[in-house]
Amino acid sequence: MAAAILPLFAANMLVGAADIPAAEVFNILCGRGASQASWEYIVMQTRLPQAVTAILCGSSLAVSGLLLQTAFRNPLAGPSIFGINSGASLGVALVMLAFGGGLTVGGISFTGFMAVLVAAFAGASVVMGILLLFASKVRNNVMLLIMGIMIGYIASSAISLLNFFATEEGVHSYMVWGLGNFGGVPMSQIPMFTTVTVIGLACALLLVKPLNTLLLGEQYAENLGVNTVALRNKLLFVTGLLTASATAFCGPIAFIGLAVPHIARMLISTDDHRQLLPATITTGALIALLCNAASMLPGEHGIIPLNAITPIMGAPVIIYVIMKGGKR
Repeated sequence: MAAAILPLFAANMLVGAADIPAAEVFNILCGRGASQASWEYIVMQTRLPQAVTAILCGSSLAVSGLLLQTAFRNPLAGPSIFGINSGASLGVALVMLAFGGGLTVGGISFTGFMAVLVAAFAGASVVMGILLLFASKVRNNVMLLIMGIMIGYIASSAISLLNFFATEEGVHSYMVWGLGNFGGVPMSQIPMFTTVTVIGLACALLLVKPLNTLLLGEQYAENLGVNTVALRNKLLFVTGLLTASATAFCGPIAFIGLAVPHIARMLISTDDHRQLLPATITTGALIALLCNAASMLPGEHGIIPLNAITPIMGAPVIIYVIMKGGKR
């Protein structure tokens, strides 16, 4: 699966509105330049950061979904279920619809992409903090799941009110952001996005052993010395970090976090997280690259929104999982 990322990455470098020869793309990536300056700009400033963003975002959301499904023993758990996406969306809605596209924090002003980034991360972090507070008071996983859903509903209601009173331009800008896009991250922001994602994925990999004990049930895990409440809080923190960064940079991407862990399970036929977690990371990157390439296929006719593509791939997987569970 890791090897399959290479041809998909190459496809993302070649597909687009501009028809750039493969030899030219290879020379540009190798630092040899191109016969046309515009081609070099397109590859280095548009297609390369877009492909890297897809890999990072796909891996983050997929791992977040796997952690939540394991922690709550629910195959339909995902990042959007706990309202983290809604929190990020509410932060962006406040900036775009209420504050006119700008944000001031402690005398520092943010505009444009940075304002959206800061607002999305702040909104997701607030929801994550609320969930961690509830997690310290509530031991029942089902109740915590319901609380997350309710937080998402409250955030969605606030967004609807902001949309109702906002200007037409603000509503349009927010709608475009909400469709999801891997191409909105400039090359200058890639190092920061990469750092946050790598830290989150590394923290997830360190939790492989306790995750495997959870598969046997909470009582058995506690008998082995695992503090299940503390572990659940760690999983929520890691999930919040990965989901917040992915949503802040790319918008609310649907179905990747929900469907990819099931795809990884079907591919390797095991629930052992020593194999499943790396497989989920690579599968998330693969699916995200595939969706990004598909969104670019119209070329000069425009780009298909990501959230119009991800349900086509994710929904059949979830339907299969539900049907398979219903037959047991």
